[in-house]
Amino acid sequence: MKRGAVIKFMAEGYCVKCKAKKEIVDGVEETMKNGRKAIKGKCPTCGTVMFKILGGKAAPSAAPSTPTNPPATS
Repeated sequence: MKRGAVIKFMAEGYCVKCKAKKEIVDGVEETMKNGRKAIKGKCPTCGTVMFKILGGKAAPSAAPSTPTNPPATS
């Protein structure tokens, strides 16, 4: 495989309007508020927005690691 090659991922989702499984067109991978990955695109037949939640969570962002010291007791 070449360096910098783009891998096209064709996801299959369920179209609620057509009531059938279809391939998601113009799919874009997004990260939801809860950190999970999803693909959002359109139905090839009717153009309705399709959304498929992918397995696993996105990599957590690097949080600053500040050590918490217990309160001093006197």
